[in-house]
Amino acid sequence: MKFSFGLFRACSLRFAVACAVLALGGSARAPLSFGQEPAHVTALELAARVDRHYDQLHSLKAGFREDYAGLGMTRTETGTLFLRKPGRMSWQYSTPAGKIFLLDGKYAWLYTQGDAQVQRIPAKEMDDLRSPLRFLLGHTQLAKELSGLKLVAASNGQYTLTGLPKGQESRVTRLSLTVTAAGAITAIEVVEVDGANTRFTFTGELPDAPIPAETFHFTPPPGVPVVDAMPPV
Repeated sequence: MKFSFGLFRACSLRFAVACAVLALGGSARAPLSFGQEPAHVTALELAARVDRHYDQLHSLKAGFREDYAGLGMTRTETGTLFLRKPGRMSWQYSTPAGKIFLLDGKYAWLYTQGDAQVQRIPAKEMDDLRSPLRFLLGHTQLAKELSGLKLVAASNGQYTLTGLPKGQESRVTRLSLTVTAAGAITAIEVVEVDGANTRFTFTGELPDAPIPAETFHFTPPPGVPVVDAMPPV
């Protein structure tokens, strides 16, 4: 069975982090218009702030909303995201109920209640899919993951960092991160070569939240077979 990026997208396997929205410090500068390039911070400087913000975290809990449009359909899903270093991640969906994507450090697990099978792939094979966002787990540096990095002003004193994920040029045309001045991510948007658009919005960040170890453990339901999915090619 081929594990494609489209399947990964359709199963809502996006990694992200929520943020407490931090206001920009006081400034005598006139407010920037949307899309205007900020003069007081560069794309590389803000990318470094993002790195520092997540490098210092050990765990994180946040609410998420996923909006998807593509392949002739639209979909909105919501839930709670849990992250813990090293390499643990759990997306627990409230809409639709019973849907889960989980990284336990060894495998990635994909399952929705009522499915005929559980999909599993070695975590190490997920790296190229996770590369735009894995820095949230302290694995990399944002400026080295995105080529053509650009910065423009967004709403509410935030910024939009946009670039092309290295190694995913055949699948992704644009990745945009909405971030605060302190480097916290409030939204992630992925545009794929087929025109599909997935946007994740994050709320209610709880940095270093106490998260039980069992949050990152998945046991397949009795009688439901596990299928080892193929890594992307």
